[in-house]
Amino acid sequence: MKTAINAGLALCHCCHKLQRLVKASPGERACCIRCGSGLHARLPNSIMLTWGYTLAGFIMMIPANFYPIMTVVYLGRGEPDTIMSGVMHLAQAGMYPIAILVFVASIAVPLIKLLGLTLLLLAVQRHWKLSARQCTLMYRIIEFIGRWSMLDLFMISVLVTLVDLGSIATITAGPGASAFATVVVLTILAALSFDPRLIWDREAPRND
Repeated sequence: MKTAINAGLALCHCCHKLQRLVKASPGERACCIRCGSGLHARLPNSIMLTWGYTLAGFIMMIPANFYPIMTVVYLGRGEPDTIMSGVMHLAQAGMYPIAILVFVASIAVPLIKLLGLTLLLLAVQRHWKLSARQCTLMYRIIEFIGRWSMLDLFMISVLVTLVDLGSIATITAGPGASAFATVVVLTILAALSFDPRLIWDREAPRND
């Protein structure tokens, strides 16, 4: 399979101009002839950075799901809620669509992103016999569903802003919200740091 990297070509990540990658002298870096940005055949340290963000995301999933994400006090009564307990309370109240939405956005989506990125990293590093087209589709799905990860934080911020009834009702964000926000940021960074072209490098070995 003929690829750009085998032909000595590289795509600028800034202006997207395809050009010949000229090897720079020691101590210098190749630059785009149009915009002057650093030119790389592949994102530098892509696998290492993606592994770091992904593993950190798995670690932060623990406090994000076990610490309270918010506390609702109504008429002096209330208790902290984790993401899962909030989903259960919504289901018990008969609000099944909202419960499903919160579960998918807050638990399923981050977990799917982290597991999907882990699978892609293993496929690239271990040369697993997986279809490159399927892996690329998986990466596109990971990028697409990432936009729903902020639903819980958006809901909490809206509630905290709107609900200000003094001693009648108060809503405060818990430590789980900070942990969950960290998970969201880490999954975004992991998806951005992964270079999907590495998937296709398995199909056409690189000529150095």
